Amino acid sequence: MFLKRKMNDSTGSYSDKVLQIKEKIRQADAVIVGAGAGLSTAAGFVYTGDRFTYCFSDFEKKYGFSDMYSGGFYPYSTLEEHWAYWSRYIYINRYMDAPKPVYQNLYELVKEKDYFVLTTNVDHCFQKAGFDKQRLFYTQGDYGLWQCSRPCHQKTYDNETIVKKMVAEQKDRKISSELIPCCPVCGAPMSMNLRADDTFVE
Repeated sequence: MFLKRKMNDSTGSYSDKVLQIKEKIRQADAVIVGAGAGLSTAAGFVYTGDRFTYCFSDFEKKYGFSDMYSGGFYPYSTLEEHWAYWSRYIYINRYMDAPKPVYQNLYELVKEKDYFVLTTNVDHCFQKAGFDKQRLFYTQGDYGLWQCSRPCHQKTYDNETIVKKMVAEQKDRKISSELIPCCPVCGAPMSMNLRADDTFVE
């Protein structure tokens, strides 16, 4: 009885806060959205558990890591293995839609407002939900972009076509050597456009 009352009180309090926020957005002249990994997690982009096992059981079995982040930092012995992992990682976290419509729901709340989004998320969910690219600042990069690993120049490159080809054609956790992405300027290997070190192209 006591537990039930506490749960009802908690649920009611949460619902009240949601309604208050919704009303404040309705009244606002402009809205700034700050979003991190929790928003994508709420949308179903989880990097552990069943989703990881379903997509990466072969890598898990060979290399022993149990989440996508760890796999991204694993020191693969060849670029063929490295890009087999990363292409699959990029594909499911950038080019597949999130399972739940969290971003679409947020867009419906703010689309008529003068809004701006500041986010550390790199999965492109805001744009896929309809948010204007000119109103987004994604500070940590984008899974959909590559850059020179050195970098010899300050340019990024769309990777959708080649990533999908890597995913479709990889075998035994490897891509073919011909698919390894190299910088068109200096020939160095490409890398992800993610803020991981001082080579990040902004």
